[in-house]
Amino acid sequence: MWREAKENELTSNTGGGNTACMTVTVKGQITIPQALRERFGLQPGTEVEFVADADALRLKPRKRSRRGATAFDAWLVKAAGSATTKLSTDQIMAMTRGED
Repeated sequence: MWREAKENELTSNTGGGNTACMTVTVKGQITIPQALRERFGLQPGTEVEFVADADALRLKPRKRSRRGATAFDAWLVKAAGSATTKLSTDQIMAMTRGED
């Protein structure tokens, strides 16, 4: 369906422009064509979501929670203020630096 026209450029043989035919590997992996990765902002490390419809499987970038926050950011907000030590921040920093 798709053929390489030039390096990093794909063109559709069907004229549709919204489909690409790729092969699933034995490990269940596929390669998303570069033109589509660029179009939808799929950078290395981007989490994607698979959505099963009645007769189709859609792939879309996973939305980050709280205006671009990562799971770590959400954990950090939840953990803030949860320490149970009686030491001050200055005392903890002194211990970290190996000061007496």
